[in-house]
Amino acid sequence: MPELPEVEALAHHLREFAVGRTVHRVDVASLQVLKTASPPWTELHGRTVTGAGRYGKYLDMDCDGLHLVVHLARAGWLRWADTLSAAPPKPGKGPLALRVHLGPPGEGPGFDLTEAGTKKGLAVWIVTDVQQIPQIQTLGPDALSLSAEDLAKLLSGRTERLKNAITDQRLLSGIGNAYSDEILHTAKLSPYATAGKLTDGAMARLHEAMQSVLKDAVDRSVGQSAARLKGEKRSGLRVHARTGLPCPVCGDTVREVSFADKSFQYCPTCQTNGKPLADRRMSKLLK
Repeated sequence: MPELPEVEALAHHLREFAVGRTVHRVDVASLQVLKTASPPWTELHGRTVTGAGRYGKYLDMDCDGLHLVVHLARAGWLRWADTLSAAPPKPGKGPLALRVHLGPPGEGPGFDLTEAGTKKGLAVWIVTDVQQIPQIQTLGPDALSLSAEDLAKLLSGRTERLKNAITDQRLLSGIGNAYSDEILHTAKLSPYATAGKLTDGAMARLHEAMQSVLKDAVDRSVGQSAARLKGEKRSGLRVHARTGLPCPVCGDTVREVSFADKSFQYCPTCQTNGKPLADRRMSKLLK
C-alpha cells in the first residue's frame, strides 16, 4: 500500500508536472471508484491544475478550487505518461480505473489511476472542500507533524498493541503496514508492546525512528518518477517483506506474523529480546 512517503512523492510529481496544465478530459473506466456523484467528473474539464498535496495517505489535486482526491488503497497506483491514448477506455477492462488528460487527448500528458487484483479499494472523490470527505475529517495528525511531546500525549492511556496504534489513521495519519515495521525495528520496539505503557526512553526512540524513517523515505522518493517509486520503497526496507532473510543490524533471521489478509515482519533480537512472537495462523498450520 502506498504510504506517506510515496503519496508525498506523487504530490510532488504533480506539483512539478501537472500544475499549470489544463484538464482537457477525464475518462472513467470504473464507476465504482467514484465515491461522489456531484459535482460530476466532467466539471473538471477546462479547469487548470493549481496545486497538489497530501492528507495522510490521500492524494489531492486542486483544479481551480475543485479537488480530485484519491486514496490508492492496497493495490492502486498513479501512472504518469507524457502522451495518453485519445481513445476512451472500455469500462471494466483491465486495471485502469480513471484517466486524466492534461492536454489534448492523444497529444498531451496525463495520468492513469490503476488497481491490480480483484479486491478493489481504490477511491476517488470530486469535491469543492476536501473536508467534505468523511475519511479525511476523521484523520489524526500527520505523522511527520508531531513533536515527541505530541506523540506521548497521543499514545497516553492507549491499550492496543503499538503496531495497531501507529497504523490507526484516526489516531495518527500516514503510516501503514510497511513503514510501521521499519519504524518499530529502528526504535527496537516490539509490535506487541502496549502503546500507552512505553517508558520515556522507548517513547523518545519511537519518535526519533518515526521522523527518521519517514523523512529518509520521503527524501529517497521525492524526485523519482512515479514508475520508480515502488522499487525505491522496496530498496529502502530493512525488515518489512524480508521474512527469512538476515536482519541488516544483528544478522538474526527476520520473522513474520500472519493474519487473514496481511502480515508483518520483525527481528526477534532487535525487538523482542530474542523471543519469537506468537503467530496463531502458523500454529494452526503446524498442528
